Amino acid sequence: MEAPQRLSTADKALQTLEAIPLPPRSDIERDAAIQRFEYTFEVVWKAAAVVLREVYGIKQASPKPIIRACRENGLLSAEEATLALQMTDHRNLTSHTYNPEVAELIAAYLPLYRGLLRTWLSRLQKAAESA
Repeated sequence: MEAPQRLSTADKALQTLEAIPLPPRSDIERDAAIQRFEYTFEVVWKAAAVVLREVYGIKQASPKPIIRACRENGLLSAEEATLALQMTDHRNLTSHTYNPEVAELIAAYLPLYRGLLRTWLSRLQKAAESA
């Protein structure tokens, strides 16, 4: 099974995001937090893809369908899925260009996103353990 390794990697990435004080106190902390958010989001949704495949037999290859499948299988609530879809859009904004206004907007959401990523990862871990 690939899931335990993916989940472990996701947990380590999330710990790096959790180590940054939020809200960030400086532009450097903000930018570091956004960078950590980017890679943490990537490894969590990819871990979700593996759990969905290995535990639920669902094959999806991109974040939004994976989020929807997690909602349909009880790994995210409707409200959490809505926030996760917004998080996907914000992650996409961070990866294409640097814009200080966008950075400030995303930084304001990081506490919510960090909590959501921890909740989502915990549910993925429980699903993988029970399989």
